[in-house]
Amino acid sequence: MNTTYAAPDTLIGAALAPLDRTRSISLVFAFSLLVALCAQIVLPAGPVPITGQTFAVLLTGALLGSRLGAMAMIVYLIEGASGLPFFYGGHGGLAHLFGPTGGYLVAFPAGAFITGAFAEYGWDKRFLSAVVAMAIGSLVILLAGWAWFAVVMHTSPFAAFQVSVMPHIAGDIIKILLAAALLPTGWKILQRGASER
Repeated sequence: MNTTYAAPDTLIGAALAPLDRTRSISLVFAFSLLVALCAQIVLPAGPVPITGQTFAVLLTGALLGSRLGAMAMIVYLIEGASGLPFFYGGHGGLAHLFGPTGGYLVAFPAGAFITGAFAEYGWDKRFLSAVVAMAIGSLVILLAGWAWFAVVMHTSPFAAFQVSVMPHIAGDIIKILLAAALLPTGWKILQRGASER
């Protein structure tokens, strides 16, 4: 019976292989807390603030892989919805998922899953392919956030785009570039360490 839970093709999977149930559960909770921490980095930008969350979501997917990355995001949403102050600015509670930023939040598991799936196929080993993988994950989050914002705020898609997407594009590009730069560096460090043993 297979007792490993993450693809060894991801950086964390390779560094901590084999990932058994205990390690996997620990990583899921640790990365849910990382997202909660990054959610507290907030730059006001109207009804949808710019936060460090997407940086952590995409990095979680790339490091843990599709399944564990998505599970970490689901755990994060459960933690925040249960009332823990894990959403941006110390917010929490189920009602927050139904507010203007709810679409972004519920898309986190999909964004992490997609980014993780690309990482499992080696897209995280080179900077440019890591950028593309994370851009696709980020695009999924932005599209879901945009659509939900338009519905909740009863506004046109164009007006919703101007308020809920446009202010975030530059920040998302920076977050994607930073996260994508970490991955190939991590692989090089891991390979150097393996060759020195």
